[in-house]
Amino acid sequence: MHNTLTFSQITHASSPPHKCPEFSQLPNTPLPRILPPLVAFGRGNSIFSSVVFSEPDWDKGEICDQRVREQIVVSQSMESGEYEEGMVVEFSANGNSMKATEVQAKLDEGNIQEAESSLREGLSLNFEEARALLGKLEYQRGNLEGALRVFDGIDLQAAIERLQPNLAEKTPSKKGRSRSDSQHTVPQHAATLVLDAIYLKAKSLQKLGRLKEAASECNNVLDAVEKIFHQGIPDAQVDGRLQETVSQSVELLPELWKQAGYPQEAISAYRRALLSQWNLDNDRCARIQKGFAVFLLYSGVEAGPPSLGAQVEGSYVPKNNLEEAILLLMILLRKLSLGKTKWDSSLMEHLTFALSLCNQTFVLAEQLEEIMPGVYHRVDRWNSLALCYCGAGQNQEALNLLRKSLHKHERPEELMALLLAAKICSEDSHVAAEGVGYAQRAISNAQGLDEHLKGMGLRLLGLCLGKQAKVSSSDFERFRLQSEALKSLNEAINLEPNNSDLAFELGVHYAEHRNLDTALRYAKKFIDQTGGCLIKGWRLLALVLSAQQRFSEAHVVTDAALDETAKWEQGPLLRLKAKLKISQSLPMDAIETYRNLLALVQAQRKSLGPLRISLQVEDDKVNEFEVWHGLSDLYSSLSYWKDAEICLSKARELKQHSAETLHAEGVIFEGQGQIQEALATYIDCLLLEPCYVPCKILIAALLSKMGSMALPVARSLLSDALRIDPSNRKAWYYLGMIHRDDGRIGDAIDCFQAASMLEESDPIESFSSVL
Repeated sequence: MHNTLTFSQITHASSPPHKCPEFSQLPNTPLPRILPPLVAFGRGNSIFSSVVFSEPDWDKGEICDQRVREQIVVSQSMESGEYEEGMVVEFSANGNSMKATEVQAKLDEGNIQEAESSLREGLSLNFEEARALLGKLEYQRGNLEGALRVFDGIDLQAAIERLQPNLAEKTPSKKGRSRSDSQHTVPQHAATLVLDAIYLKAKSLQKLGRLKEAASECNNVLDAVEKIFHQGIPDAQVDGRLQETVSQSVELLPELWKQAGYPQEAISAYRRALLSQWNLDNDRCARIQKGFAVFLLYSGVEAGPPSLGAQVEGSYVPKNNLEEAILLLMILLRKLSLGKTKWDSSLMEHLTFALSLCNQTFVLAEQLEEIMPGVYHRVDRWNSLALCYCGAGQNQEALNLLRKSLHKHERPEELMALLLAAKICSEDSHVAAEGVGYAQRAISNAQGLDEHLKGMGLRLLGLCLGKQAKVSSSDFERFRLQSEALKSLNEAINLEPNNSDLAFELGVHYAEHRNLDTALRYAKKFIDQTGGCLIKGWRLLALVLSAQQRFSEAHVVTDAALDETAKWEQGPLLRLKAKLKISQSLPMDAIETYRNLLALVQAQRKSLGPLRISLQVEDDKVNEFEVWHGLSDLYSSLSYWKDAEICLSKARELKQHSAETLHAEGVIFEGQGQIQEALATYIDCLLLEPCYVPCKILIAALLSKMGSMALPVARSLLSDALRIDPSNRKAWYYLGMIHRDDGRIGDAIDCFQAASMLEESDPIESFSSVL
């Protein structure tokens, strides 16, 4: 009686065989004779070989006493579908061997049955095993149609039924091979052979363009594996080739469904791959996760949530494609940070796209900060973070990063960083002068391939100059800066006549300078260029019409914009409509419009839920605070003091310390005759926000009624208010009253004339509110 010991390995032909733990238990006996390997491909190719040792009985060590029934291995190069003439191939199994040329000759003659019989008789194989080996041979030879004819004869269900009970054996012990180990090793090779054959059948169908059939066959492989391994594939229970076949099938199935044009089946295949236990390696799992995320982002197919059976109680379930893709990409980035997969720069590109779609650039900034140093150059990281913070409304943090990036020892002339810094500065009058420098440097560097960005530089220069003019200390300097701003914007639109943003900004600038006819022309041009899809164009047009005292036309424009705008985005238009009703002396209609607006913003707030990031910028949205504050002002103008106080308390709950609420509270005190309380409230407002113009005007108005001793203080407050807002008609009016009381009749006439002219062109909202 002879015992046998079997080794299976993937190695090069020149590499020595790996030793098994059982060698340490063998007596000091000469090594047995080595039989030929099962299959060997020449020319140094990678081989998968099995070597059988025969030796007389020994008393020591637990060594299998049963011959391996089947050992058939083929080269991994077969998957390429290439056949190399003259390649030496030998089949060996169950102690028998035969040359591949014998089988190939029968296949060349079309005698599949004879080739199959030859293998079954020569190697003691069953029907499925012989068919699988023939199909692999045909696939290797590049005869895909022939391989399909052979594969079609395999009864997969019968093979599964034979393999299923045997593979339920317990997992082998780490200390050594037991008898049960040899019992489940035998059918694993059979499983590998049959499942690999079905996988190659799917690959053959794919190459022949029969994608739906290929996906069905690939799905059969995974169904078979689930039937054989009920609890998933444990790492210790399968050999390498079987695991590789399963892994390749898991990765191939969703790709086949995508190529076949079945997106929902592809989504199911992706989720099956990621939620079932296939024992995938990290790199393959990462490829599947990335492929699924890319498919969710760009396929245009709504995936829907996973099935209830795949959901774990208490776990987060994505609500849509975007959330699921972001979740997958973040998981992949976490794997990268832990060193489980190789760095893939495209992951950050996809995540940038996904988070930008949902205005979550602050989250993107956090992901960028978590990336290990050295992956990105520090200047590139600073610039990317600055862009993220700018999108999240944290302009100061973004500008600080750009200042580091544009330092003379870093990259002081990088065009995109200069443009971004100029854009940030153009939104804040206190740093507008710094932005002028960035914009001028950007214009100087916009040469060669970047010359098309010169228009952008001129545009930002004009915006920065316009902001700088608002904080100028002298009228002469203000006029000069405003003239230069309009000049830069006109130069920019000459370079980019189809730039709708430039047309809009020119319209706002001309409107602020009360050149209403030109502003109206640019507002209409912006609506034509954008097709009326942006509500800020409609708002600008309505404001210009209201400044021309054409309220009925402004009302028509607002209603038309509401008809063209989705309900979720109607907030600014409803607020504009309410103010139009007030200007037309229809306060009850205005209250009803405010109620509709309040219902809209509350519904928006509830839909965002607790996951909303408060720092994120949301364009063209009206917040609940603004609605309550507007209602409070409206009730105050009607002398409904109780209702005004209720609305003001609601606003104060949302924003406890703000100049707007203090101003509204002072108006209520003043309307009720509580002058000292009103004055104290206005002063508190200025302490909170020193440049708040409405409170400066109201304090000056109260002081002007307290006698001649208070007139200089009132005049100083009004002069300061006009420095900040030269087009404020109320400031001009009260300044005229003070000049009149002080005996300066000529100055008073000039102030009253300015107030009258501004009242004739005063919009219902500030023109700057649309920026």
